[in-house]
Amino acid sequence: MRFVWAVAAFVLAAVMIGAGIAQRTIFQGPENDIAAISVDDDAPYLVIDGTVLNEIPGAQTLRAQGDGNIFAAYGRTADMQAWLADTSYNVATLDDEGEIVTELVEPEAPAAENEAPAEGEAATEDDAATEGEAAAEETATEVPGRSPVGSDLWLDEFQQSDILIAPLQLPSEMSVLVATDGTLPAPSNVSVSWPITNSTPWAGPLIVGGGILMAVGVFLYILGIRHARRSRGPRRKGLPMPVTEPIDLAIDGADKGVISSTPPTRRAVTRGRRAFAVLPVVAVSALMFSGCSADAWPQFGATPTPTPTATVIEQEGQQAPAVTKPQAERILSRIAATVAEADESKDKDLAATRLDGAALAARTTNYTLRAAIADYAAPAPILTKPLEIVLPESNDAWPRSVMAVVDDQESKTSSIMVLTQQDAWSPYKLSYSAGLEASTEMPDLAPYYIGAVEPAADSPFLIMAPEDLAAAYADIINKGEESVHYDMFEAEGDQLRASIAADRQRRLESFNETASKTGSLTFSSGPGQFGPLALATVESGAIVAVSLIEVDTVKPTDPGAVIKLPDNPTVKTLAGADQSASGFTTTFTDQVFFYVPGQGSTDKIRLLGYSSDILDAKVIK
Repeated sequence: MRFVWAVAAFVLAAVMIGAGIAQRTIFQGPENDIAAISVDDDAPYLVIDGTVLNEIPGAQTLRAQGDGNIFAAYGRTADMQAWLADTSYNVATLDDEGEIVTELVEPEAPAAENEAPAEGEAATEDDAATEGEAAAEETATEVPGRSPVGSDLWLDEFQQSDILIAPLQLPSEMSVLVATDGTLPAPSNVSVSWPITNSTPWAGPLIVGGGILMAVGVFLYILGIRHARRSRGPRRKGLPMPVTEPIDLAIDGADKGVISSTPPTRRAVTRGRRAFAVLPVVAVSALMFSGCSADAWPQFGATPTPTPTATVIEQEGQQAPAVTKPQAERILSRIAATVAEADESKDKDLAATRLDGAALAARTTNYTLRAAIADYAAPAPILTKPLEIVLPESNDAWPRSVMAVVDDQESKTSSIMVLTQQDAWSPYKLSYSAGLEASTEMPDLAPYYIGAVEPAADSPFLIMAPEDLAAAYADIINKGEESVHYDMFEAEGDQLRASIAADRQRRLESFNETASKTGSLTFSSGPGQFGPLALATVESGAIVAVSLIEVDTVKPTDPGAVIKLPDNPTVKTLAGADQSASGFTTTFTDQVFFYVPGQGSTDKIRLLGYSSDILDAKVIK
């Protein structure tokens, strides 16, 4: 009976193990669901809409195949549409039945001029449609190929030869752009795949249970063999053999039946066979057990999903932030690399590709001075790491801005910057840059994934409108405590105001000692030529970047006197003269960041950081 149970256990174990393995192999099904994207019309770009990417939940894998380099990037759908607004492209979307369809999108034709029809003729709808199509074709042919590589709009980009495989995990509001070089047609062999969750919750229990049952069968089989041997009893003697020779009886005291080697006992035989049989069963079971992954076991109870608690609530109707933090890091690195190259070659045109406004004006003057003065100091490099604060503007349109704060641990310096992008095709440019004092306390800012709105230049919700900030601060520099705006600005910790006052006093004393009888030195400050840039803070205030100019004017007071610049190569180089009977003006530029509280706050406007550079020098005419 033990053999019957052992055989039954073997059979049942084989069935269970086979069923478990079959669930993980031949019955498991495909690992990925693949959707091919067919393109009928050639176009330099293919956009895969976020609805297609999220047709099936889970991570996506993009696969594109073609000749030569293949480019792919992903970003916000609105940004991608804006970047492609002036060219033709294919877009893959889902129709009402959930099928993937591809449509060729043509750029919008410019509005045709209203022309009166000739006498006796009437313009028809067909004529208007024909003219619109012709205008669209003409516009499409006028737009040259534009490479998508390196655009600041993309959150990330990929580039490979002949075949491109990119793992993605994008929400529905983002899309993917596939292209080659922006001129040749985009790859037509494109597909998106999603991993299929082939859960086999009973494969693990079946395999492990079958292994255990097999071990039980082996044990029963061993017991059956042992029982059969014990149940045989003593063996009967056979018939007597014929005796042909006399048999000598053993001598008393001698060993009877001495055998040279003792045969193995029944226990030894049984133990050896058991070890031989059980060992492989246990090994096979352990191997099967180790090969079962988590999805081969039943899951009892769902894993709770934590609900994040936001400390900053996005305002109703607020648009998406302009950039993400990794995107801002990449943009800032590109700006720093380009500007470092421009600094080395003193190339203002190259610098203009990544600098704008007050930052570009200061760099341009530095290049001019370094070209003429051998030992003139180069500008400080743009800091990039670590990026401590990123505050993007929440704006779907252009221009858009991003504020960043970088702390350099090696030099123990910090920098605050504003990056601006004028349109979808332009790169981000550094418009304002200033140093932060070690004791500077930044106001509370929204996280980068929410962003901040830009207050209007004449915003009434701040204690001072951004467009009035530069003039008010310049008035304080000129008049000190006599300025009507003096009480609105925090004087404690204002290093810029203190340094300007000390520098003016020192230079005025030095001038009076040498030329006070024949000339005069005066100082004045005012708003710069570049407009303010502002981003709102959490407490309804704003961080505002403005530009100031400081003008030093030296004139002769004696009709026969001449102003000479023997020891000032900087002014001499910029003015193009070393003496003048009418005098010189020297202009400095200040890039200044303020925190401006909101209306109703008892706080004052506080200086956050600044930088000062010489801007120009001229002969007074």
